[in-house]
Amino acid sequence: MPLILGCSRPDAPRMPMPAARLLVVEGNTAEARARQVEFGGQAASEGYAQILRELFPGQVSVDICYPADPGANLPDAGGIDGYDGIAITGSSLNIYHGGIEIAQQIEFLRTAFTTDVPIFGSCWGLQLLTVAAGGVVRRNPKGREVGFSRRIRATPEGARHPMYAGKPAVFEAMTVHLDEVETLPEGAQLLATNDHSQVQAVAFQAGRASCWGVQYHPEYPFREMAAIFRRLRPSLVAEGFFMDEDEEAAFIADLEHFERDPCNASLAWRHGIDGAVITKSVRTREIANWI
Repeated sequence: MPLILGCSRPDAPRMPMPAARLLVVEGNTAEARARQVEFGGQAASEGYAQILRELFPGQVSVDICYPADPGANLPDAGGIDGYDGIAITGSSLNIYHGGIEIAQQIEFLRTAFTTDVPIFGSCWGLQLLTVAAGGVVRRNPKGREVGFSRRIRATPEGARHPMYAGKPAVFEAMTVHLDEVETLPEGAQLLATNDHSQVQAVAFQAGRASCWGVQYHPEYPFREMAAIFRRLRPSLVAEGFFMDEDEEAAFIADLEHFERDPCNASLAWRHGIDGAVITKSVRTREIANWI
């Protein structure tokens, strides 16, 4: 039967798509998680799970595991294989210090590498993926990068990579880290860099798993950065980021203002940031592209 101009047949009923099953891997110890909450933040895994649900409402089911905890009940390869993706949070740990809470995370990832479940890591997540796959992480000789990573630039490989589809070629991002990747795993692609850390984003294959990682935090809202700055006082004054705690308090107040009013042009100008940080859909683009 021909269609009448300007009319169309009703769409066939669509079967609901099953929700993607995602696993968030918490990088912090229970003590570190509690300390972040004490300063008004969230456990890193709770925040990551929240942003995944916000980006894809009703389309994802998120579980959390805690491999840094003693006696953690972790899925084996068969359990991991039941997930559609794994996201790894940041952490206050330093991987070169070692210890059971780090060894358990590395072992868990090496098990994940035997599956074909794709993995995304933020900050510590990138560092953990790197070491588990044979690379090296060190303390950054330039010191801490905190607040906003400046002028992150996609490499030619990054400009063509699906992680950065729809992302500006040069951008700022929320960040807090003391350590950096020194040696990439074999076969890794460097996707982004800046003047503070050569490795700001990578992609590589580890066993059967496709791994994407960034040194910054696309998952963080402004309120979480404010909590981190409160937790790090007075270290940031001692490290020279602020003249005194009053100046730091003013910066924290600005972060909290951004949470309430992300389009405040005068604040954006003052802190040298634009839509790549302010606009949630752009700030989180790497995670959305991974999903």
